[in-house]
Amino acid sequence: MPTALVTGASRGVGRGTAIGLAEGGFKVFATGRTIAVADLPGEIARLPCDHLRDEQTAGAFEHVAGALDVLVNSAWGGYERMVENGQFTWPVPFWEQPNHRWTGMLDAGVRAAFIAASHAARIMVPQKRGLIVNISHWAAQKHIGNAIYGVSKAATDKMTADLAHELRPHGVAVVSLYPGMVRTELVLAAAEWLDLSNSESPEFIGRVVAALARDPGLMERSGKVCVAAALAQEYGVSDIDGKQPVPLTIEAV
Repeated sequence: MPTALVTGASRGVGRGTAIGLAEGGFKVFATGRTIAVADLPGEIARLPCDHLRDEQTAGAFEHVAGALDVLVNSAWGGYERMVENGQFTWPVPFWEQPNHRWTGMLDAGVRAAFIAASHAARIMVPQKRGLIVNISHWAAQKHIGNAIYGVSKAATDKMTADLAHELRPHGVAVVSLYPGMVRTELVLAAAEWLDLSNSESPEFIGRVVAALARDPGLMERSGKVCVAAALAQEYGVSDIDGKQPVPLTIEAV
């Protein structure tokens, strides 16, 4: 049975990815600060972990015995504390952004993914195979929301490209994966103001990653940005409702 580790799996995209991979036949390890109380199937191994603490990240990877086939970096603190003192601070100009947002996106996001990828590489390089997926977003290519968001996603995509370059001789692939509008807990809480007609379940990402990991041509995608819905169309992957979301474009996002 192939093995996967999903960071930030207590909720949102990470939680759905862990479930989708488990349903796809993977033995799944799931990390998160509140993973012990997360709504996850019993077969998923829960590893409490704050990815701002390097020693906790190292401890989580110690539980992955033998081989690791897939790492999905979904840990992310950028959507926390979006409203402060009654103000929605997400879209304010960069000089008015709270400093904690940099920590949430760059440290709990990009740096956490780099540290996790480093641990994964130490397992994958000797086995000459593996896939590292960095959850990213169109904000890497277009101003969406705020400047820090764009910086973090652009950094994620550049990290993907450079890690892929160094891992290519060892048969390990790295991709950035762009979800569409995902029906996470936060999105559903704001559903009355959103058009969810072309949205994706959190589990959809896990289904796409499972198919990607089994692609014989995986290495051809290494270092690239992949749109989850486009991969789903190519692989014939459906969402939990049986539908295939329409892939977003940079113009439409």
